[in-house]
Amino acid sequence: MVFDLGAGRVLRHPEKTHRPDRIGAPKPNWIRAQAPGSAGWAATRDILRGHKLVTVCEEAGCPNVGECWEKKHATFMILGDTCTRACAFCNVKTGMPGAPDLHEPARLAEAVAELGLTHVVVTSVDRDDLDDGGAEHFARVIAAVRAQSPATTIEVLTPDFLRKPGALEKVVGAKPDIFNHNLETVASLYPSVRPGARYFHSLRLLQRAKELNPCTFTKSGIMVGLGEGHHEVLQVMDDLRSADVDFLTVGQYLQPTKKHHPVVSFVSPEEFKALEEIALAKGFLLVSASPLTRSSYHAVEDFAKLKARRQAQAAL
Repeated sequence: MVFDLGAGRVLRHPEKTHRPDRIGAPKPNWIRAQAPGSAGWAATRDILRGHKLVTVCEEAGCPNVGECWEKKHATFMILGDTCTRACAFCNVKTGMPGAPDLHEPARLAEAVAELGLTHVVVTSVDRDDLDDGGAEHFARVIAAVRAQSPATTIEVLTPDFLRKPGALEKVVGAKPDIFNHNLETVASLYPSVRPGARYFHSLRLLQRAKELNPCTFTKSGIMVGLGEGHHEVLQVMDDLRSADVDFLTVGQYLQPTKKHHPVVSFVSPEEFKALEEIALAKGFLLVSASPLTRSSYHAVEDFAKLKARRQAQAAL
């Protein structure tokens, strides 16, 4: 399908939208990622291993790991490698995690300095077992990075902190440059794709983050190809703009294993471009939409664009 921007409707082009007829069907030719294994990739891996750090790049099986690690860009995953939830799209293992590693913030800050990162993205597993969902640990990581690399900007991609009063305030109070929380999918698919979460709670989390610190950029992302309707994607955009979210990412869902939610459709690059144009017209400062877009893909460049667009907007 491609969006007819003038008419506000959807035109379907079967030759452009690839619908797999079975689980594990071949991906279309527009899904292409750089394979890991370069010298830069190996150097990044060695630094991460040396500091005993976990990355979402590996744990979630990100297709961009070869490209990003070659540039020494990695997305750190704090609070362990085991999630207390079992989302149908996610490849991170589920179980009962161990206690937070109190030395992790310092090791992460050392790795950021060694990698020479000017912008760092930090995410975590869901920690429903902790009283604050891991919020204090996020704050300690931010403080450690700021102490070690004061010029480095910091982006956090947090869980929803469901039923954790005061958790969001701890994270936003540490003043990350970007606060990100992904909606992941449309509201109707939450029971099957993200059963442990609540759509409107996640929306309110993003809105509240902006209220607590209007200077912080807010960001969210969704996947397409899970079976959502086009009108539902547009509704997500409207909902996020109502929550004053600045930056939207839209990427293709890829099924990690046969046990996970199947890919219902592969969305073409032309469709992604149409989605980007619609989202920008709705008022987002920045939109990244492509088959391989992920939350932290090209995060350094995107942060520079965000700052430039806010400055241009303020000058009007």
